[in-house]
Amino acid sequence: MSDAELIAIMPVYNEEVGITHVVSEWIQAFSREQITYRLITINDGSTDSTLSILNQLQLRTPEQLLVLSKPNSGHGRTCRLGYELALKQSAAWIFQIDSDGQCDPVYFSEFLAKRNRAHCIFGVRVTRGDGLLRRLVSRICNVLIAIVTGQDLKDPNVPYRLIERRALEKALQNIPEEFELQNIALTLALKRNQALRWAYIPIRFRAPLHAQKRMSLPKIVQMGFRMLTRLHTVKV
Repeated sequence: MSDAELIAIMPVYNEEVGITHVVSEWIQAFSREQITYRLITINDGSTDSTLSILNQLQLRTPEQLLVLSKPNSGHGRTCRLGYELALKQSAAWIFQIDSDGQCDPVYFSEFLAKRNRAHCIFGVRVTRGDGLLRRLVSRICNVLIAIVTGQDLKDPNVPYRLIERRALEKALQNIPEEFELQNIALTLALKRNQALRWAYIPIRFRAPLHAQKRMSLPKIVQMGFRMLTRLHTVKV
């Protein structure tokens, strides 16, 4: 892989309907900036034609797009793998986005502009187009995490984040690999490093490009409970 100033990671699962648009709009957004970059898409065992589409996209832009595939392990652990892959490169910054079209590239320039003043640049979803249940679950989750950890993490599970590589590398060392919701654990591990400077950018979270298969409420509650009881495993 060639050197790049920025490595972007994008976990992907069953996104055949919109993945061409999402990858294309982000490559266009990256290309408009005065940076060298590489986008790593990690196919999390998709059962539709997502991987085939990604492979075709890679043929069009082999220098900018890398496609990896693995058995399904869930979004959080796929993010973790993406971060670890990104850290093996020489990029100074690692950027995470999701693959369902909810992350709007319109904010990307603002994220880049904060690099001289912050180690961690996170979006905060002030409006969301993904339904009342998801908004409610996120709000409850944020409140409970603040109570358990004593930290105001703003939007701990937001998938729109830019992190300086040394800060990311140190934070990952404090998170168990088996932790299910790696995004939340990473936000907490970074926040506990008092030497880091933060910037928060209000973002609009778009509606997904296709109808998502909704997780049942009991499963959401179960995952949330496991996460809250395991936050103590994230080291200081």
